[in-house]
Amino acid sequence: MKGSMNGHRQRRAAAALLLCAAASVAAAEGQVGRAAGADAGAAVAVAVPGAGAGAGAGADAAASAATDAAGRGPGGELRLVGTGRSASPHGPLAAANRLQPGIAPPAGDSAQTEAELRHTLHWKVLGLPLALAANALVQATAAESEASRADARFNELHLSADLGAWQASAGRKVLGWDVGYGFRPNDVVQQETRRALFARTPEGRPVVMLEQFGAEHALALVWANPQRWNDAAERSRAAGESAWALRGYQRFGALDAHGFARHGRHTGASLGAALAWVATDELELHASGRRLERHDGWAIASGAGDALQATNPWRQALRGAATQWLVGANWTGLAQQSLMVEVWHDGTALADDEWDAWRRRNAALAASPAPATAAAGNLAWQATPFDAPNLRRDNLFVRLAWSPERWQWTFDTLFAPADRGRMHTAGLQWQGERWRLNVAWRVNGGPAESLFAQLPTRRSLLLAAVRAF
Repeated sequence: MKGSMNGHRQRRAAAALLLCAAASVAAAEGQVGRAAGADAGAAVAVAVPGAGAGAGAGADAAASAATDAAGRGPGGELRLVGTGRSASPHGPLAAANRLQPGIAPPAGDSAQTEAELRHTLHWKVLGLPLALAANALVQATAAESEASRADARFNELHLSADLGAWQASAGRKVLGWDVGYGFRPNDVVQQETRRALFARTPEGRPVVMLEQFGAEHALALVWANPQRWNDAAERSRAAGESAWALRGYQRFGALDAHGFARHGRHTGASLGAALAWVATDELELHASGRRLERHDGWAIASGAGDALQATNPWRQALRGAATQWLVGANWTGLAQQSLMVEVWHDGTALADDEWDAWRRRNAALAASPAPATAAAGNLAWQATPFDAPNLRRDNLFVRLAWSPERWQWTFDTLFAPADRGRMHTAGLQWQGERWRLNVAWRVNGGPAESLFAQLPTRRSLLLAAVRAF
């Protein structure tokens, strides 16, 4: 009996780690729309000035490592990452380049050298414990057909005060919520890109935060992006919107319950809830749901139809109510093998009839008798709505993993029933004392008319070497 109870506790802890810091094993994963949109948006921006660039990929796992434990010195990682890509023969960017070669070149091969430094300083002022946590990133990128560039930023920089059962903090902070893996409806503050090919610490959000912790419960009140409270909606979309958010957590034996509330400056209110239940030593079940009063999403200019436009007709706009939900199960075997299955619905994604209209516009532009440059530029703009958390509203995600000793093998598939599009990702990771090596391979496919098949990149291969210090 005692051994069974200990096994139950260990598997419960493993399930909690998986759900709350899932991307720590996501080095071989990647997100649908935003990760693909990064390639698409970059190409569109090159083709036609003013087109929206895609969001960069990130991973929430590093959030848990963003601050060091008390008493530890500075730490971090040195990373060398190389990515090879092959373009898709389908989709609006491919059509644009057939009309006008080179007008919207897809993202090519790239190499990145990165240094990430983490440290937390602790001291007291009049007996009040304070902590200053920082996570700094320096990055150099060399990309095919692009000028080399160097960037530096703080992923996190926040001051915290320990008030006993309560803790107050302010600054830039990574704050990932919810229990899903492939999709998180209630990640209302960070709104992190899921399933990136390579796990990195995402750039945190500016927050003012008050938290309370107990043995079986927690409560957090957050004001995200307070500096943008008076900004117009056009300058504060999605995760950049100023918003109040509330999260409550309560444990009921083997069941973890979460409640969420958010009020955005222009999107209004949303309410959500999530559950995670360790049903047996091998099986964990989880679910999450959220109802939104309004949301930001892509919309094409009224009256654009199939006609050529002088500027990109796609804009982020304030849209109506929506529902998001996810249900999933995770099975873990004695040989360190696991199977995860998740199904989700994202009502903020474009509806099927909107994608049908998008497809008709693509066909009309490709057949337009207008000058090739004008038609190709308009086709390139059609890649803009790829920059989204989900392309289709309904999705099925299946992930297999095996972790013998220092190795981790993964394979997952994201399937969109609406058009039978598929995204396959395979990954291999070796973890040493200081070194970590990663290989990830992704193929976007399905019928030629499916959205995944029309993403700018057909195949991606990623190689990475990481040295911790």
